[in-house]
Amino acid sequence: MEKRLITLFTRRTGLVATTGVLGGVLAITALGGTSNAATGGNDAGNPPTPQVRVSQPGTQEASDARIEISPGQGAYNVGINDPVGVTVSKGKLTKVTMTAVATGAETPGTLSADGTSWKPNGRLERATKYQITAEADDAKGRSVTGNATITTVSPANDFIGHVSPQDGSTVGVGMPVTVTFDKAVGDKAAVESEIQVSSSSGQQVVGHWLNDHRLDFRPEKYWTSGSTVTVTLSRDGIQKTVTFKIGRSQISTVDAKTKQMTVVRDGKTIKTIPISSGSPEHSTYNGQMVISEKFGHVHMNGASVGLTEKDGKPSYDIKAVPHAMRLTDSGTFIHGNYWAADSIFGKVNTSHGCVGLKDVRGGGDGKQPAAWFFDQSMIGDVVVVKNSEDRTTLAPDNGLSDWNMPWQQWVAGGPTT
Repeated sequence: MEKRLITLFTRRTGLVATTGVLGGVLAITALGGTSNAATGGNDAGNPPTPQVRVSQPGTQEASDARIEISPGQGAYNVGINDPVGVTVSKGKLTKVTMTAVATGAETPGTLSADGTSWKPNGRLERATKYQITAEADDAKGRSVTGNATITTVSPANDFIGHVSPQDGSTVGVGMPVTVTFDKAVGDKAAVESEIQVSSSSGQQVVGHWLNDHRLDFRPEKYWTSGSTVTVTLSRDGIQKTVTFKIGRSQISTVDAKTKQMTVVRDGKTIKTIPISSGSPEHSTYNGQMVISEKFGHVHMNGASVGLTEKDGKPSYDIKAVPHAMRLTDSGTFIHGNYWAADSIFGKVNTSHGCVGLKDVRGGGDGKQPAAWFFDQSMIGDVVVVKNSEDRTTLAPDNGLSDWNMPWQQWVAGGPTT
């Protein structure tokens, strides 16, 4: 087995509560170069971009425009002077935004005269995670959207260990500690031995390799609310520590058969919400899921993930899905639905796999169920789906779905090569 030299570097990162994108990067191996990190994935492997399954409808034909974001989704170690940008073929860009996740600051950029490319005006900040969103139209005015998250190189210029959640954050009881590596780890035992995770609750915390790029830590049952979790990485007298707090306990159970979601806060039911989950053709995963991202609005287009009708039209194309919270890497969200009739909620399952809650266009009515649930939820909260027609239990590495692996299997460890 390869013996890895582990060196620690200090950096600052962030996590924005409004987007819920995971932050926290720790340097634990001295390696250089830009590479793509593992992003979870589904049974068919890691998707190149986050896939989305949402409620219908969609009437627009699939766009001919094709967006490419460089250096690509999930890229780490991006140099601050490396070429970063967006291009489009068979169309023109209509909007591009590049935002620092931690601060929400937008990076100024320039669109080319012919509308086919965009690039930032200056060099990027070090040790910063950026969200890039691009929209384009083809010659017939049909739109398409592209998204990517990239992270720039640390001040030390070398790191591959990316740790979440962020130092100083407060998260829900289902939030695992995740360490993601840019490159496959050979000597897993050596790397894991340098990482200790403990909880003030006294819960036993065990690590498990979900694949060659990802090491997660969790207790047997959800974290104890109000506790503090400490992650320590140490080597040759150098040490880096991350601490985060566990907030109140919120477990929401979606029953696809009764089409109701029961929200339990600290052991007490605080609300029951009518929902509409996946249709028989696109049933929702069963299993324990964890909210990993929150978006006030997000553009979802079925054609971008291969969901089209027989005539080539996208199964859905919704430019501003309100109150969207990611549950899996493969595209399961719980989100607001304003386009369906009120009568479906609690009565009919109609979506492409997501869980829909009643909402209004724009999401501006705080009294709507989707708005209420969005406001009451935090990153790390648990959403359990049961009685779905999809009898497949969600894979542990699809999002933050670690809890779907039995404890005995978890403590036995993961891949060893």
